[in-house]
Amino acid sequence: MVGQLRTHGELRTDTVTRAFATVPREAFAPGAPLEQVYNRDDVVITKRDENGLAVSSVSAPRIQAIMLEQADIRPGMRVLEIGSGGYNAALIAELVGPEGEVTTVDIDPFVVDRATQYLAEAGYPQVRVLLVDAEGGVPEHAPFDRIIVTAGAWDIPPAWTEQLAEDGVLVVPLRLRGLTRSIALVRERGHLVSCGYELCGFVPIQGAGANAERLVLLQSEDIALRVDGDQIVDADGLRNALTLPRVARQSGVEVGGFEPFDDLDLFLATALDAFGLLVAKPAAIEAGLVERSTRMGAKTALEGGSFAYRASQATSEDRTSFEFVVYGHGPDADRIANEYVELIREWDRLHRHGPGARIEVFPTATPHAEIPDGRLIEKRHTRVLISWPHLTSS
Repeated sequence: MVGQLRTHGELRTDTVTRAFATVPREAFAPGAPLEQVYNRDDVVITKRDENGLAVSSVSAPRIQAIMLEQADIRPGMRVLEIGSGGYNAALIAELVGPEGEVTTVDIDPFVVDRATQYLAEAGYPQVRVLLVDAEGGVPEHAPFDRIIVTAGAWDIPPAWTEQLAEDGVLVVPLRLRGLTRSIALVRERGHLVSCGYELCGFVPIQGAGANAERLVLLQSEDIALRVDGDQIVDADGLRNALTLPRVARQSGVEVGGFEPFDDLDLFLATALDAFGLLVAKPAAIEAGLVERSTRMGAKTALEGGSFAYRASQATSEDRTSFEFVVYGHGPDADRIANEYVELIREWDRLHRHGPGARIEVFPTATPHAEIPDGRLIEKRHTRVLISWPHLTSS
């Protein structure tokens, strides 16, 4: 596992590598096959709700490695982990050493009891495990040099910022218009600013900070649209759009090999006024109603009763290179698809090899005049700004 994480670049420092080589992951996932426990991509589900949805898990090693590298934890630090499980807290305990302090919290008594037991059995009884709704943080043990959130968060409550040391780092998987990124945030002139972000996925946070996505059914349960927050959607118009002939537009933009393009997704979520994820079951895909990209949530532009989404088309016989293609549905399909293609080309021209997005988190009371240009996402406690510095020519 450690070798794979190093090969893929998820483990970058000797200190985090040593922690992963030291803590026995199987001690926190008893009963799970070792092949699953130590697969860098595998999540071990530890609890499901009444509908069978995962509500607690031991995250994939690669995600844990990425977030711990983002956090830059050093010996002697005080660290708060929000969302417990035990294994990640043990890794943090290795990083802070005997002079440091680790507090891990969860809202679920089952998770807290399990983490307490497994940490003690694995040799980390010094980790403080608390039953807490983390919306209010843990003021009695603050301030924290690092706060790491290991559940998908829709917002950043004031307590997390207030309990973060002045030079501290907050690492949080934040949902932005349906997309989740693990963002490392530091203070800058009265608000939080990103110093890096990574693609990730987590079970959603529970308690006072919970905020579920909306699922808009377009064709029974076979085709649906996932949208964030209180976004207004013309559901009837979109259902009708599926019955109309679709249009297809080639972008001329290709990707290949192992080049990631998740920044294109974030750029589209930033640029489009109305944005969602089109999802479909295999039957709808096999029937040719939508493309295969909808299996994982196709990034979709919405406008009234029309929509367009991105798919890909192989451009080599060995299927190692692909061209982005946009499919449009509805009365304005042609225009929306063309506009979508232009955004893909803009990303390719200006941002594909650039520095990425700048993400800033302002308190909700911040006047609009004090916030720079960009896509402003309004949340309960914060105003999140996404902007894209242009790629500078050499």
